[in-house]
Parts: sequence; C-alpha cells; structure tokens
Amino acid sequence: MADIAVRDFTGNEVETITLSDEVFGATVNGPLMHQAVIRILADRRLGTQKAKTRSEVRGGGAKPWRQKGTGRARQGSRNAPHWRGGGVAFAPAPRSYEVKMPKKMRRQATRSALSSRLQDEALIVVSSLEPDVPKTKAMTAALDNLNASGKILLIDGKIAETTERAARNIPDLELKSASTINIVDVLNHDVLVFSVGGIRELERLLTDGNA
Repeated sequence: MADIAVRDFTGNEVETITLSDEVFGATVNGPLMHQAVIRILADRRLGTQKAKTRSEVRGGGAKPWRQKGTGRARQGSRNAPHWRGGGVAFAPAPRSYEVKMPKKMRRQATRSALSSRLQDEALIVVSSLEPDVPKTKAMTAALDNLNASGKILLIDGKIAETTERAARNIPDLELKSASTINIVDVLNHDVLVFSVGGIRELERLLTDGNA
C-alpha cells in the first residue's frame, strides 16, 4: 500500500495517509487508457456538420442547354457539384461519434491513469484546499510552497466558495470536484493537487464495490 505525505499551504508535512491499492496501485495499461481517452474526446464532438447534396439544392430542374450542337460539354443540371451553387459531392451529414465502453473498463482506465501519475510524482495531497482568505495571491503563494507548476488541477470533495474565488484568476489552473473528473483531466495536467476529502471521495467512487 502506498503512503503519501499530506501538506498544508505552507508546504509543511502535517500527516501521512495510506492510499487505496485498488485505485492508486493499479497496473498501468496504456491501450486501455488510450481507448478511454478516445471515447471522451469522441463524445465531445457535436456531429452537427451538414452540407447539401445535389438532390437537396434548390433549382436545377431544367437542362442548362441542349445535349448537342452547342460546342460545349453536355450538362444535365446546375445542381451538379462542379457548378457554382451546386450540391456538395460526398457531403457530410449529422451523425453521432459516440464510442461505447463498459463502465468497469472506464473505471480501470482512470485507476491506471491515477497510478501512473502517482508513479510520476505528479500527485500532491493537502489537508485542505481552502485558503485563509479568498484571494488569488494566497492561492498563488500556496502553489509556490507546494512546488506545483505548469498545468495544475485542484480536486476537492466539494468546491468551497473561498477556493473557487482564490483560484479562478490563475492561468493554467483548473478546479474540479472529485465526482466530475475523468481520465482526460488526469492526463492533461502536469500536477494534481488533492485535498484529503477529495482523494478519499475519488477512492470511494472508483472502488468496484461501490458500483
């Protein structure tokens, strides 16, 4: 079982907690994580693209000119794709990009990603994400004390107003509750900063016994 230090906003260690082996000690499975990421990115696509084919363009009922005797190439309709204002050849149509993946596989992929981030030492746990004052300066100082840099994701069990107000003006900083994060969030940030409540809530949600 993995132990991790819990620090406060000054960077000092206040306690040590033991992480769940089921969630943070999983085997890192690259293909499974890739499949889960593709599923989420595909679901974000609207699939509302649309262009008219030659059968949907208005007009074009009359033959532009007679078949023979003009010296020009024969034409059947002004709706053909090579005419200005004509329809589109192989036009895109609305569709769903949904990729199905069983819930157990999605959970295992997220556990795999979290285990990978723990191995990379990209995971920080703090006693609380609420600063003493809801100021950007206070949150920036706390992140400096924790040596958190780059793209940072703050994860709490329940987002407090003081935390949200202190974090909202900091570039490359995102704040989410444990119940809303997914594998893309985990892999798309350089550092994950959990509160103790946030990491315990995530363990509860990703345990198969709570399915």
